[in-house]
Amino acid sequence: MKKMCALTISFLLLKFSLLLCCLKEPICFWRIKSSEYNDGDLQSECGYFLWTMKKLMKDDFYNVRLDFRIPASEYEFVLVMFFATDEINKNPDLLPNTSLVFSVMAGKCQDSLGNLDIQYMLINDSLNYVNYVCDIDDSCAIGLTGPSWKTSLKLAIDSWTPTVFFGPFNPNLSDHDRFPNVHQIATKDTHLSHGMVSLMLHFRWTWIGLVISDDDQGIQLHSDLREESQRHGICLAFVNVIPETMKIYMTRGNMYDKQIMTSSAKVVIIYGEMNSTLEISFRRWVYLGARRIWITTSQWDVITNKKDFSLDLFHGTVTFAHHKGWIAKFKNFMQTMNTSKYPINISQSILRWNYFNCSVSKNSIKMDHFTCKNPLELTALHNYDMALSDEGYNLYNAVYAVAHTYHEHILHQVESQKMVEDKGKYTECQQLALLLKTRVFTNPVGEMVNMNHREYQCAEYDIFIIWNFPQGLGLKVKIGSYFPCFPWSQQLHISEDLEWATGGTSVPSSICSVTCTPGFRKIHQKETADCCFDCVQCPENEVSNETVDMEQCVRCPDDKYANLEQMHCLQRAVSFLAYEDPLGMALGCMALSFTAITILVLVTFVKYKDTPIVKANNCILSYILLISLVFCFLCSLLFIGHPNQVTCILQQTTFGLFFTVAVSTVLAKTITVVMAFKLTTPGKRMRGMMTGAPKLVIPICTLIQLVLCGIWLLTSPPFIERDIQSEHGKTVIFCNKGSVLSFHVVLGYLGSLALGSFIVAFLARNLPDRFNEAKFLTFSMLVFCSVWITFLPVYHSTRGKVMVVVEVFSILASSAGLLGCIFVPKCYVILVRPDSNYIQKFKGKLLY
Repeated sequence: MKKMCALTISFLLLKFSLLLCCLKEPICFWRIKSSEYNDGDLQSECGYFLWTMKKLMKDDFYNVRLDFRIPASEYEFVLVMFFATDEINKNPDLLPNTSLVFSVMAGKCQDSLGNLDIQYMLINDSLNYVNYVCDIDDSCAIGLTGPSWKTSLKLAIDSWTPTVFFGPFNPNLSDHDRFPNVHQIATKDTHLSHGMVSLMLHFRWTWIGLVISDDDQGIQLHSDLREESQRHGICLAFVNVIPETMKIYMTRGNMYDKQIMTSSAKVVIIYGEMNSTLEISFRRWVYLGARRIWITTSQWDVITNKKDFSLDLFHGTVTFAHHKGWIAKFKNFMQTMNTSKYPINISQSILRWNYFNCSVSKNSIKMDHFTCKNPLELTALHNYDMALSDEGYNLYNAVYAVAHTYHEHILHQVESQKMVEDKGKYTECQQLALLLKTRVFTNPVGEMVNMNHREYQCAEYDIFIIWNFPQGLGLKVKIGSYFPCFPWSQQLHISEDLEWATGGTSVPSSICSVTCTPGFRKIHQKETADCCFDCVQCPENEVSNETVDMEQCVRCPDDKYANLEQMHCLQRAVSFLAYEDPLGMALGCMALSFTAITILVLVTFVKYKDTPIVKANNCILSYILLISLVFCFLCSLLFIGHPNQVTCILQQTTFGLFFTVAVSTVLAKTITVVMAFKLTTPGKRMRGMMTGAPKLVIPICTLIQLVLCGIWLLTSPPFIERDIQSEHGKTVIFCNKGSVLSFHVVLGYLGSLALGSFIVAFLARNLPDRFNEAKFLTFSMLVFCSVWITFLPVYHSTRGKVMVVVEVFSILASSAGLLGCIFVPKCYVILVRPDSNYIQKFKGKLLY
């Protein structure tokens, strides 16, 4: 009852999982096995001898059937031997008039069949099994051994007969100096490491674990894989070299378990022999619940014995297998064979076949009428195609290689007419070995088989993924192919609708660090692999484009800037203090307004030049001051608009010269006021000094400033500069001062004149007179100095267009301060209080 329930669950799972399998071509294979080996199913290997004999004229078979058991893993090979020899013997073009027969030669398998031989010999004195004999005659027989190379190595040491190894290619057996009679049918794994790395690159797996056997093959794969991985940016998270000796393995087993269970690598490559400490490690990791994707070769097509149903246990086993043709006749052979001709109950063998593969055909999905009364109904009610393992396919080719060798040997004998001559068994074996070594033929499925492994062979790989189900069921699906001789971009072909064991199509990731997205760059961590890194944002104005994991960011050209995500460079907009800007328009209007007001004041002073208040304040100096203020207001317009070389030079020179004239005029007016009140006897000579002093102050001060500006322009003149730092996404065009020292010298000179004027005016502020302007001059210089003292820190704390705004505002504010403090009170008296505009005597003297 228990068995029936378990089988029912298994077939429900099978029926459900058929939906996951693509049936356009035979790429999905079900593997069926018993959960446990039956008693007597020993895991030993059978070897075979092949030789030729004259064609049997009759088909006499024993009427008595005896059931016996051979190792479960050998059922496939025994069936292949029957099938291949039967197919060859029915081929009239290969070994005509000759039968190819075989016998078992090694291990427990020979004991089982040997017992059968004895029992059959007691019943009949004849031997009539199809293509099977129990003893070997005196002709040279060719041995077939595998799939373990170690067993074959032991046989090869003691044997001088030709031997074909049908297991995976092993370099230990390719030493023809030590083993001249051993030949391998399997193709070299020359491109295996390239194929695995290509698969990693396709799925973007860059953080990989490697587990190998401590032998020459494992070390060689490690070397090839490391070289190929480093070339393509794939890192090995760990490398476990599993010792072959169980005693050594037991001392390190826990270390291997801890390393693989704690590693962040989700993809692990396993390479080595089955039936070894490596297989013990693998089964132990699966038992411990290691959720990994296992990348390995076809011989690791294993089924776990877990009873629980958990697709989340791991994502599956991905295997690389040499491409093999589809033997369509094998299905017909299994369905139509007369089991009474063979010494094995084939029906029972199918159920015990350990790694039996079945391809589900399109018309076999319906299982509504399936019952679990008899397990044989599985094969009776449903149409299953047989799919050989790699070793089974190699054995099939090995039988054909031997047949072609015998065929060639017979042809040579016929051509040399020495067929009847007996050269002895040793000589015949040497001839067969030489022929076998260079055999090249096409097998019945159309694939070329080359026994000369020294020639370059470009073998194609099929890539499978294996899912394990409970009760010994497993699903093996072909997901792609690898063609090593194609161009790099065409070598790997992976199915687009690949579905993983977790039920989703998203590819599981195996990376040490999360991929750096565009806008970030990698910073490698110390003492770690290249695949382990941190992601940091690109510096300002640098980008990392659409490619990921960039080592360095790329700086944008000066005329471009990085977007906020720092993925692309965008064109910068040109920015300057333009008249179209609200701020530029406001400053321009202010400059023109103050210019107009200054002109009106000048007109007023000219119109009322004969009034006492105008005369008393030296009208000539007032005219000069007003005209200089007009140019001071107008020079601020040079700072607005698109800068060019001319405007850059004029900005600083006109500013320096006109402000020097204005401040020196104020100084002259201040000196005039002081001299007027301090001289007690203002005779003719003193009057000359009073009128001559201003005429000297203004040109001398202006000349000094002119020299300073000339030196500035000759040494380091102003120039146009583009600022890409002050405003994001914009190129600010402004005039660079050229020599900062010269700019501050000019400004300092103006400050010294203003300070001198302020001090003199401050001393004369209390002199008695109705029209004494010493107080107004003091206030004007106080405003002027305050503006420019405030200007310096503000100017140096700003950048780009704001610097220009600060300078223009300082020019307008200081000029407006002079205009307002000096001339507004006078205009008020002239226009609003004309009654106050009269001459007042002071100690009998008139003051003008």
